[in-house]
Amino acid sequence: MAKILIIDDERAIRNTLREILEYEDYVVEDVDNGVDGLQLIQKNDYDLVLCDIKMNRMDGLEVLTDGLALKPDLPFIMISGHGTVETAVEASKKGAFDFISKPPDLNRLLITVRNALDRGSLVTEAKVLKRKVSKVRPILGESQGILKIKETIDRVAPTDARVLVTGANGSGKELVARWLHEKSNRSNAPIIEVNCAAIPSELIESELFGHEKGSFTSAVKQRIGKFESANGGTLFLDEIGDMSHSAQAKVLRALQESRITRVGGEKEIEVDVRVVAATNKDLLKEIEDGNFRMDLYHRLSVILIHVPPLAERRDDIPLLANSFLEEICSEYGMPTKRISEAGLDALKALPWTGNIRELRNMIERLIILSDKVITDNDVRAFANPSAPVTMAAGTASAPVAAAPQTDYEKFKNFQEYKDYAEREYIKFKLEKNNWNVSKTADDIDIQRSHLYSKIEKFGLKRGE
Repeated sequence: MAKILIIDDERAIRNTLREILEYEDYVVEDVDNGVDGLQLIQKNDYDLVLCDIKMNRMDGLEVLTDGLALKPDLPFIMISGHGTVETAVEASKKGAFDFISKPPDLNRLLITVRNALDRGSLVTEAKVLKRKVSKVRPILGESQGILKIKETIDRVAPTDARVLVTGANGSGKELVARWLHEKSNRSNAPIIEVNCAAIPSELIESELFGHEKGSFTSAVKQRIGKFESANGGTLFLDEIGDMSHSAQAKVLRALQESRITRVGGEKEIEVDVRVVAATNKDLLKEIEDGNFRMDLYHRLSVILIHVPPLAERRDDIPLLANSFLEEICSEYGMPTKRISEAGLDALKALPWTGNIRELRNMIERLIILSDKVITDNDVRAFANPSAPVTMAAGTASAPVAAAPQTDYEKFKNFQEYKDYAEREYIKFKLEKNNWNVSKTADDIDIQRSHLYSKIEKFGLKRGE
C-alpha cells in the first residue's frame, strides 16, 4: 500500500487531499510546513510527496530541491493556488513529477498520483534489475580453503598487486578474479576478460594490444586492444599458461613499463591496468619445459591464490546445491525443489571431476528429470545420464526397464539435450497419469498453464 506525504500550510487543503487519498486506500501523513516535511522525508520512506509551493516557513521549491537531495527517486507533485506556466516549468526543471493548480480537480489529481506511483515503482524495479545483472555471484562455502580465499581477497583487493589464480577447470577461478575487481578501488571501471586459450596464437597480440589499420591483411581499420579497454580497471587473463612466447614477452613489457604499442604501430600508449591472471596448469613445470617465461611468472604471481577442487571441499556441496536449486528453479519459473539428506549425501559421494561447473549442470538435470523431492536414487540414476535406471535397495522387486541408451553426439549443445530430456520426462509423466494434465502438473509441481505451454512447445500428442 502506497504511503503519501502532504506538505501544505492550509488545513482545509490538507484535509481535502487526505480524505480523497484515504478513500483510494492510500496511507497518508500530512504536515503544515516544509521544515517538518523534510525531517519526515529523511526519517521515513514515502512513495510520493504532494507539496505546496507558497508556504511561510520554507518555499515549496526549496523543499523539492532538498527532498530530492535526500531521496533522489522520490516523486514530488507540486500544488499551488498561484500557478503559472513559469512556476510549473521551474518545478519541472528542479525534478518535480508534475504540477497541479488549486483547487485540485479530483480526476486529474488521482490520475497524476497513480502515474507518479507507477513511475516510482518502475525506477525501483529498474535499479533492482540493474543490481541483479551487475551483481557478482557470491563465493559460497565454509570450508577452510574457501574461507582462506575470502580472507585473501579482502586483504589484496584494495591494492593494485597482481594476482595469479590457480585451480582446475570449473573450480571458480573467474569468480575469484571478479571479486578481486569488485572489492578494489577500480570497481567503477570495467573488468575485461581474455581467454588466452580460445584465441589463436597469431591473433593474441592484436587482441591484447590492438592494431593499426593495414598492419596485416585483415586489418581494415584500427582496433583498440584489451589493455586499452581495461584502462583504469582490471584485465583478467584467463588460461595464461596457453599464451604464445611472443605475446608473453609483450605482456611482460606492458607490466614493467605500463605502456603498450599496437601491432603495426610506433606510438607508445600509457595504460593503467591491474592484471589478474588464471591458469589450470602448473606454471613452474611449464617453465621447466620451456613453455612459459620465468620473469613473467614472477611479475604475475605477486599474490598466489589456489582454488581447491570440489572433491577437496565436499562439505560445501549442500550449500552450493541448494543455491543452484533456487537459482535454476527461478530461471525456469517453477517452485523451488529440494534435495533430501540422502540425496545430498549421494551428491557428496560423487567424484566431481568437473568441479562447480559439473555440479551446476547436475542440479539442472535433476531439476528437469526428478519429482518435487530429489532423492539419492535420483542422484545415482542421473549422475551418469547414459546409465540405466536401477532400483533402490529394499524396494519391491517389480521389474524396472533399463533406460534406453542415448546418442549424445546428435546434440549440438547442452540446450538441445536439455530440451530433449525435458520433453521425454513430460511425455513419461503424462503417459503415467493417462494424459490427465491437472494431475501431471501437480505431480511435477508446475502450473497447469505452464504444462500446456510445454506440451505445445514440444508437440506432444496422446498416443504417439
